[in-house]
Amino acid sequence: MDKEVRKLIREETQRRDDSINLIASENYASKDVREALGSVFLDKYAEGYPAERYYAGNGVIDALEKLAIQRARKLFSVSSGEWDVNVQPYSGSPANLAVLHALIPRGEKIMAMSLAMGGHLTHGHKASVTGKIWEQVPYGVDRLREEIDYGELLHIALVARPKCIIAGGSAYARKIDFKRMRTIADEAGSILFVDMSHFAGLVAGKMYPSPFPYADVVTTTTHKTLRGPRAAMIFSKKNYSPAINKAVFPGIQGGPHMNQVAAIAVALHEAGTPAFRKYASRVIENAKALANELERLGWRIVSNGTDTHLFLVDVAHRGISGGVASRELEKAGIILNKNMIPFDARTPGDPSGIRIGTPAMTTRGMGMREMRYIAGYIHAILLKKNVAETKKMIKILAKKFPIAR
Repeated sequence: MDKEVRKLIREETQRRDDSINLIASENYASKDVREALGSVFLDKYAEGYPAERYYAGNGVIDALEKLAIQRARKLFSVSSGEWDVNVQPYSGSPANLAVLHALIPRGEKIMAMSLAMGGHLTHGHKASVTGKIWEQVPYGVDRLREEIDYGELLHIALVARPKCIIAGGSAYARKIDFKRMRTIADEAGSILFVDMSHFAGLVAGKMYPSPFPYADVVTTTTHKTLRGPRAAMIFSKKNYSPAINKAVFPGIQGGPHMNQVAAIAVALHEAGTPAFRKYASRVIENAKALANELERLGWRIVSNGTDTHLFLVDVAHRGISGGVASRELEKAGIILNKNMIPFDARTPGDPSGIRIGTPAMTTRGMGMREMRYIAGYIHAILLKKNVAETKKMIKILAKKFPIAR
């Protein structure tokens, strides 16, 4: 291998081994997933869909794509008679763009959680192409409870009459009431589009409500809590799937990355095992334990806790910015991201909060006891107490839970 790249691979491996990774959107894929990602499928062009390719030599490719689709339906308990699955999106952002491109006329209104309240960039934020093509009608959370106010959401939807309502986000820690979202969408005459990218693994593990009984379209990335490759899938009701498939290819993508599809198939198989269900349960247990311990140490947890794999901490409550907190923790070996909190008075570049997630460290085998240790380390670093000793303890703890090779 190229010596310079090999050196960087070694450096990144060392950084991962020595760090405690609390980034909510990251995880560690299995050896089998990585093997599929680096397989011979990397080399094949397969523009089109099974039995409708533009290149020859795709018989095996067709079988692979059908297998991934079959496993996706099985994992999330959806029928082939009602739901189609597209496993070709390169990532979550193009998957969301494809859905909107297929179903929502240019310039129409789409309703989604505000990025500042926990939503996602690709749900119509002005910095995203989705916000330039469509008009976002934002909804948020109640100021007191910091949870979705469904009454206010209904009011906004009835006034705006958006073409679709998007449920899901990147920094919302509570369960979403999909049944209520369905009712609101029906009253407003809107399509219900669920982006379950963050909590898909929790749905697969039966630890989070499934959106499928209520949604018209569901997108998800396949990494994060699902612990697969960096890729995405689109589930859609049969009446929407022809337009969505055309939007993916040839609309916004060329040939699918079939090595990604192979890795998706492996990850879906792994996510259907009893071991994965236990993993999903531990992810949430760990998030609750970490949030509870930080709260005990005097840190304000947004929405007073979590139902999922992530939560937000209001560090400005103790006179620290999110940017400073993230940088200081990284220096100590704890990796997370700065994040806006609801009704944030600070800027996105240096917000009031940090986002913490437990999928990666749960994969490495940590449990609730380790989460309490980590809370203590975060507390010590941010308040500059015994920093040198705490850094040593962080590295020792990380080394005790190596990443599977």
